[in-house]
Amino acid sequence: MRKDMKSMKELLLLENQICFKIYSAEREITKLYRELLDEIGLTYPQYLAMLVLWEKGTVTVKELGKHLFLDSGTLTPMLKRMEANGLVERRRSVEDERSVCITLTQDGENMREKAECVPTRLLENLDMNPEELMQLDGTLSTILKKLRHQG
Repeated sequence: MRKDMKSMKELLLLENQICFKIYSAEREITKLYRELLDEIGLTYPQYLAMLVLWEKGTVTVKELGKHLFLDSGTLTPMLKRMEANGLVERRRSVEDERSVCITLTQDGENMREKAECVPTRLLENLDMNPEELMQLDGTLSTILKKLRHQG
C-alpha cells in the first residue's frame, strides 16, 4: 500500500506532467522562432498567418482562424498591424459583406523568400536528427488528431 501512495504522489510531480513538458517545449521553440523572425520583421503569430496565406492565397478571417485555432477577436488586431505594415490587404467579400478576405500584398509575397530559411535554421537550433524529428512529428500529429476528434 505504501508503494501505491508513492506512485500517487509521483503522479502529481510537475516533472511528470506531460502537459507541462509540451507547454515548456512550446515556449522554448517559440523563443527560437522569435529570434529568427525578428530578423525578417514578423511575430510568431504573424508568421503562422503568413504560412497559411502563402499556401492558400486569399482566405477569409474565419478560414484563417480555423487553420490557426484563433478567433476573430485575436486575429483582427494582428491583421490590422500586418495591413499597416504593408503585408496584407483586408477587404469585405463581394458575396458576403459580413466576411472579410485577407490577401497578400506584393511585399507580403516577397517576404516568403526571406522566410524560407526559418524552418531550416530552427531545425539546426534544435539539433535533432531526422529520425527524431519524424518521430516527434508523428507523435504530435497523433495527439492533435485525437484531441480534435474529441472536441
